[in-house]
Amino acid sequence: MLDLVLALIVAVMLVAGGIFTFLAALGLVRLPDVYTRMHAASKAGTVGSGLMLLAAGMHSLDVAIFTRALAGFVFFVLTAPVAAHLVAKAAHGAGYRLTRHTVIDEMRDARERAGKKR
Repeated sequence: MLDLVLALIVAVMLVAGGIFTFLAALGLVRLPDVYTRMHAASKAGTVGSGLMLLAAGMHSLDVAIFTRALAGFVFFVLTAPVAAHLVAKAAHGAGYRLTRHTVIDEMRDARERAGKKR
């Protein structure tokens, strides 16, 4: 009975991780500019890969492997937002335009304020 419950939990986590990963890939194809694409890839990709990594760790039934999977998940959660921020900052600095649907460009406003202080 416990094996069935564990198998169901792992299956649900794998399917959910696959759905999130698919949505991240779909966002890369369908979204209009580099900033929204980066957002989709970092958020949905992190959740998807994290769920699948934890599911693999649970499926192994080994504490050492699960601990490594958990460490990998924590690494994903800590590094993905920083990497996404740096990609967005580099893209903005390189001159990539926001989509015409964007309402406000806070990075431009911050650079203009920093330029006036100097």
